[in-house]
Amino acid sequence: MINWLEDNWRDLTESYAHKALTISLWKSIKSQYTSKNRHYHNLSHVYNMFLQLETVKDEIKDLDSLKFAIWFHDIIYKSTNKDNEEQSANFAQQTLKSMNFDNFKIKKVTKLIISTKKHTLLLNENYDNAYLLDLDLSILGSDWKTYSNYVNNIRKEYIIYPNILYKPGRKKVIKNFLERESLYFTNVFKTKFEEQARHNLTKEIKML
Repeated sequence: MINWLEDNWRDLTESYAHKALTISLWKSIKSQYTSKNRHYHNLSHVYNMFLQLETVKDEIKDLDSLKFAIWFHDIIYKSTNKDNEEQSANFAQQTLKSMNFDNFKIKKVTKLIISTKKHTLLLNENYDNAYLLDLDLSILGSDWKTYSNYVNNIRKEYIIYPNILYKPGRKKVIKNFLERESLYFTNVFKTKFEEQARHNLTKEIKML
């Protein structure tokens, strides 16, 4: 997985940065996503998003911007933070500027990242934002064993909070998702994951 991700990063960045910068940035990204408090929001999560992207990449209008958004959307993550997405967007902005990435596209990437905060669309000119959000939540529609592992890893990231605080917060998150008309924005992901995702979320909330 690590080798695949490193190759993916180098392929993506070779047009925008010299080799030394690409390698340096990869080390920084790897360090961020492999810190000890990362049980779910880690390189495995990024890897799974890229695997899902392979199935829909022909539908994406600006593939490079979407890939950068995937790479950076959780680059800053602490369970006690309220502004992870904003910090991640700032990190992406500074990094992409150092790579001489197009300024208009940098703004697009930052908006894509911010959209993952509340999982609401901020860009509507095409389906790229919708696909990013669906990729991010694809785990919800996995088989129960995989979903249970996801739930356990999320709990580990919030281990600082006792159950008396964690469970009501988790229930609120789940209820917000279940109250949506649809968890996913694109027909591809609705068809593939919607039913199983609702089953998983409903089962989890009953267990809390």
